[in-house]
Amino acid sequence: MDQIEKKIIETIDQNREQIVAFGRDIWHHAELGYREFRTAGKFNELLKNLGMEVDEGLAITGAKGYLKPKGTAGPTVAVIGELDALPIANHKDTNPETGAAHCCGHHAQLTATIGAALALSVPEVKEALDGNVVFMSTPSEEFVDIDYKNGLRKEGKARYGGGKCELIRIGAFEDIDVALGHHSDTDAEHDAIIMNCSSNVFVNKTVKFKGRKAHAAGFPEKGVDALNAAELALHGIALQRESFRDEDTVRCHGYYLQGGDAVNIIADDVVLEYCVRAKTMEAVKDANAKVDRSFKAGALATGCGLEIETLPGYFSTQPCPDVSALQAALDAVGEDRPLRVKEVPASEHITGSTDFGDVSAIMPLIQFYTTGLTGQLHNNNVEVVDEEIAYILPAKLFALTAYHLLKGDAAGARHLMEIYQPKLDRESYVEYMESMLGTIEMEMDPLPLLED
Repeated sequence: MDQIEKKIIETIDQNREQIVAFGRDIWHHAELGYREFRTAGKFNELLKNLGMEVDEGLAITGAKGYLKPKGTAGPTVAVIGELDALPIANHKDTNPETGAAHCCGHHAQLTATIGAALALSVPEVKEALDGNVVFMSTPSEEFVDIDYKNGLRKEGKARYGGGKCELIRIGAFEDIDVALGHHSDTDAEHDAIIMNCSSNVFVNKTVKFKGRKAHAAGFPEKGVDALNAAELALHGIALQRESFRDEDTVRCHGYYLQGGDAVNIIADDVVLEYCVRAKTMEAVKDANAKVDRSFKAGALATGCGLEIETLPGYFSTQPCPDVSALQAALDAVGEDRPLRVKEVPASEHITGSTDFGDVSAIMPLIQFYTTGLTGQLHNNNVEVVDEEIAYILPAKLFALTAYHLLKGDAAGARHLMEIYQPKLDRESYVEYMESMLGTIEMEMDPLPLLED
């Protein structure tokens, strides 16, 4: 371990109380995507107090804090933390003002970003970096609350549901060369995970079937049942599952937002939120077309009207070709405290999705998980049980990885930039996202009413 590594670790340990207090505060004040104003304010204030120039209000609540002046020579590494939480109203620490809880662990990720900022701002550490570091907060990673996000889109405030997607669209990543990402985990057998595998692409859709009310017992023939249309459509999707290739890891899932008004009234307004996932862009386009076809078939068979509003979700994560900087960070931390480390290699694939995947499509992304939480993520039983692992360890790994990328004329970052092969540039990324964004409409076509 060299002197700069020691200084980074020492600084984070010395500021442990402040870092943990930040994490606890964010945990108890969870906010939903594109509405994380309090969380963003605390993040931005701390960076400003460290003397950084902060660009605020990016994609509504996002921000970028520059360790050194903009335009500093050398590569720029982004340390990224997410702002939002989940709409889980029955967690014991749910924010009563928002109905949100950090059962996703984003509070720990954002806390680690702050911890890294404290360490890398130390003058002797800062001077050892042959490049710049941007501490970035990103909104709305959780793809929930779709009606609200569609409203933002129609108002022209945000075009995409994912915060990093929106930040890519508006050019906020244009001055970034390498991204560092983190997520919390509940794996009790490990302290840290090198997460370097692919993930699923997805699109999200709001599906509205329009029927006609009637007395369900007395005059059902006078109604057009939107619930039947939806049920028929879902059956059509189920029957097509055998047409999905195993290697494409297709997932089709959703739920009813609205299913009718009463048991004795033919449903005239049924709404579903639906998600289509697959391993590649090509596979998700294929599955998406089959799902849309099924929804149209349900409407056509029953005579219902139909509106399908599709919102592009996230891109597949592209594994990083070189994670040696992260491994060096793990080794440095492990000198004082042996770590239980697991590696998920590029040969593996997860069927979940993250907008870190979108970042990895345009630049190299080094991503790791740390534990210290218990329960099941996205559930109301998530708890922080080890603040050292949940908050302090990822702060050290963020800071040390950035240092290893930027030390010695930023040789690590330059090598990574040279061997990385982007899937898309910003222009082609936006072109793809726009191609998946759209609305399908069908008019109601019921049979003529029978004579009484």
